[in-house]
Amino acid sequence: MLKLHYHPLSSYSQKALMALYEKDYPFEPTLVDITSPDARAAYKKLYPFGKVPLLEGDGEFIPESSIIIEYVDTHHEGKTRLIPADKDQARKARFYDRLSDLYVMEPMLRIFFDGRKPEAEREPRRVAEAKATLDLTLGMFDKHFAKNTWALGDTFSMGDCALAPALGYLRMVYPYEAHANLKSYFGRVSERPSFQKVMAELAPHLARAQAAKRLRYGRSPTSSERPFWVPSAL
Repeated sequence: MLKLHYHPLSSYSQKALMALYEKDYPFEPTLVDITSPDARAAYKKLYPFGKVPLLEGDGEFIPESSIIIEYVDTHHEGKTRLIPADKDQARKARFYDRLSDLYVMEPMLRIFFDGRKPEAEREPRRVAEAKATLDLTLGMFDKHFAKNTWALGDTFSMGDCALAPALGYLRMVYPYEAHANLKSYFGRVSERPSFQKVMAELAPHLARAQAAKRLRYGRSPTSSERPFWVPSAL
């Protein structure tokens, strides 16, 4: 059986998990404690870059969420095909996957981490660039979802597996209230059993993180202090 090294707080782990749940692909979940220096050091002996998720099986290691989805989709048809057989549609699925990772998640992370830096170390120009990128991308998605149920119209795909976790974290960092079609899309994707299962796994980790923040600050954390999670590959 394949083994998935991951952590529920990692957005890219969430992306891979959604795909595995959509495919109903059997795997052994292996939690990597990303908050423990010792655990991370041990994990780096397995995968030197130290990032999650990582799929292990058949005598090889398969890193990177998009590549994991490609592998699973190739080797297990399952009830949901995440990369269509049609080459043009497959290209579009990969495009929305890249659009979500590079132009939603990455600028969101830039804003998130900059807000955790000491005031003197912050980079307002880079944050402004990230927000400009998000404004452009969110506008594109909002226009797209005015006419489409999923990234590929009526077909759920790897593009949706990438976009759903990104939007889940983005609403905490850079809300997209003005984009009604995108909000409706997130409502739809939130109803999928695969996403609900990922969120159920995430909930206790978020609760512990927020409790740790309350203990640290002696109160509920402010918007600039919460949450404790690291919504990236590690």
